[in-house]
Amino acid sequence: MPPQILDSHIHLYPSSDLPSLSWYTPTHPLAAQKSVSDYRSATKNLSSGFIFLETDRCNSSSQSWDAPLAEIAWLRRIVTDSPLPSQGHGAGDGALCKAIVPWAPINLGAEKVEEYLAQAEETAGPETWERVKGFRYLLQDKEDGTAVADKFVEGLKVLGRKGFVFDLGVDQHRRGKTQLDEAVEMVDRAHEGVAEGEKVVFILNHLCKPDLSIVNTTSDASFIAWRTAMFTLSKCSRTYMKLSGAFSEMPAHLTSRSANEIFEILYPWLAVVLAAFGPARIMFASDWPVCTVGGGEDAWDKWRQVVERMCYMASLSESDQEMIWSGTAKKAYGIE
Repeated sequence: MPPQILDSHIHLYPSSDLPSLSWYTPTHPLAAQKSVSDYRSATKNLSSGFIFLETDRCNSSSQSWDAPLAEIAWLRRIVTDSPLPSQGHGAGDGALCKAIVPWAPINLGAEKVEEYLAQAEETAGPETWERVKGFRYLLQDKEDGTAVADKFVEGLKVLGRKGFVFDLGVDQHRRGKTQLDEAVEMVDRAHEGVAEGEKVVFILNHLCKPDLSIVNTTSDASFIAWRTAMFTLSKCSRTYMKLSGAFSEMPAHLTSRSANEIFEILYPWLAVVLAAFGPARIMFASDWPVCTVGGGEDAWDKWRQVVERMCYMASLSESDQEMIWSGTAKKAYGIE
């Protein structure tokens, strides 16, 4: 059992805010409150803390900031232990939230990003703002070219200058090789002409969502494209990878299998990520509660066992394992 687990990717939201989520429908499998107490229950208190990731709130193509700022205001109540009734968190839960990664309108360019950050800081207040370590603007469902547009690159450079990371969410499985190619170009352009200390850190979400139904990984063009992109992205020392998202990309008949069987299925992808990034640049992440849609109610613990098996089979040292379970996330996000 790992001595400490810092879960580097979870989502939370109160039932009152469900209509503000862009993906919400009454029949959606996640259309119910997801609270800190729910997370505690799902993890059986094995997690010593988590990093909150924005939940894709409605923003009218970045023109309306009300819902994303309301999410920050809600997080402030968690951090400061001042919940509203029936929102599923209380005294002491704020300490579990080690870092926050809200949404930001990166696509609007430097000036608008600066304006938004000022509003976000005012909404958060000093105590909560200290835990805001980065921002995310999901690219997985955006049109091709978004990540490499001049304004987007300008927005990323603002984050780098201010010491914030950028969580990168792309989807090779559904969007193809273009999203990977643009991710590589985006990293290069965001760092071009920028002093080393001001280069934005990129944290890649969910293995970049490869197709995990592939059987013949030795010749499949999709797997080869993904593998090439992983090694290319890893050449930049300011890129990190989250070990997460597998249950969403695996066929349903595979996710119900045991943790050991799932590890065997995922071995080709896990081996590539470990070889490319190394333990010092990969981090455990559950993607709770999204993981439960494909992985079932015990998905968090099953995924923990998969990562534990990976560490064992790779004969990782104790210090390398500590990096995967908590150290890498602390380093990448600047958590004290």
